[in-house]
Amino acid sequence: MNPITLIIIYFTIIMGPAITMSSSNLLLMWVGLEMSLLAIIPLLTNKKSPRSTEAATKYFLTQATASMIILLAIVLNYKQSGMWTFQQQTNSMLFNMMLISLSMKLGLAPFHYWLPEVTQGIPMHIGLILLTWQKIAPLSMLYQIYQFLNPTITTILAISSVLIGAWGGLNQTQTRKIMAYSSIAHMGWMVAILPHNPNLTLLNLTIYILLTIPMFITLMMSSATSINSLSLAWNKTPMILAMASIILLSLGGLPPLTGFLPKWAIISELLKNNCSILSTLMAIMALLNLFFYTRLIYSMSLTMFPTNNNSKMISHHPILKYNFILPTLTVLSTLTLPLSSQLMT
Repeated sequence: MNPITLIIIYFTIIMGPAITMSSSNLLLMWVGLEMSLLAIIPLLTNKKSPRSTEAATKYFLTQATASMIILLAIVLNYKQSGMWTFQQQTNSMLFNMMLISLSMKLGLAPFHYWLPEVTQGIPMHIGLILLTWQKIAPLSMLYQIYQFLNPTITTILAISSVLIGAWGGLNQTQTRKIMAYSSIAHMGWMVAILPHNPNLTLLNLTIYILLTIPMFITLMMSSATSINSLSLAWNKTPMILAMASIILLSLGGLPPLTGFLPKWAIISELLKNNCSILSTLMAIMALLNLFFYTRLIYSMSLTMFPTNNNSKMISHHPILKYNFILPTLTVLSTLTLPLSSQLMT
């Protein structure tokens, strides 16, 4: 693709969520969502293949449907109140429409079916953008209207996402699909705490992005698209093997790693708000997430893929592409728990 075109596309992808986050006008927030949606479509179809075309079509149809529901809610709210912002007296049906459509954009269950298929059909670096940066704009809109949301619907979306994210990832063999189901589960944790303490949602989102970026970088460096190909990582990039294992344990929320912090804070806040059943179910489902992360670690470190090569170490050129960013992100994604008191305040 033309470098100038790429610069314009990436600039639009960056500006879309930035406009949504910085605006209180509902119409401008919708414009930001549409900018990020339309800008990423050319990246999805950059490598011409039937799988990427299918992924781009699924993504566009799902996101366009959600955008139209959001626009309908915005227009009906303007007709009712004459303002481009939600008010306390706004019809609750409009808030439910916004919640459902933003859940479609985030890939929350039961509107999650598009996310694993789209992530599987696109390049890994575009999947990283899809699972991290593209979540910021819808979550920022939910953050701005959290006090108007129906807590019952929010809880149903959260617990179903945690359940689907845990169960769905158990029988997957493709790393991109596993990361997609991991995203669904993490989004469920973020939405579960949204009605009670939205600042913890932002903390969880930040830590999730810090964990997902180095995980995707390690998968890209070892070209691991499936669990079987992960078993070749030990003799290609042995240091990446150790880093990826620690990051996966952090994604699973195992103490004393950074990923334990948002789960600990969210469960504590839910117990303060008498949501003991919800917090118990989420903690149990976190064990299932940890199980399929551990399965990835087992495939990387304790299995040996059959090979005709007699040499145990494959000679290779040093990979310099991510050498500066990966150590920093690995430290942040594993050793930030001592700063929990500052992060919580």
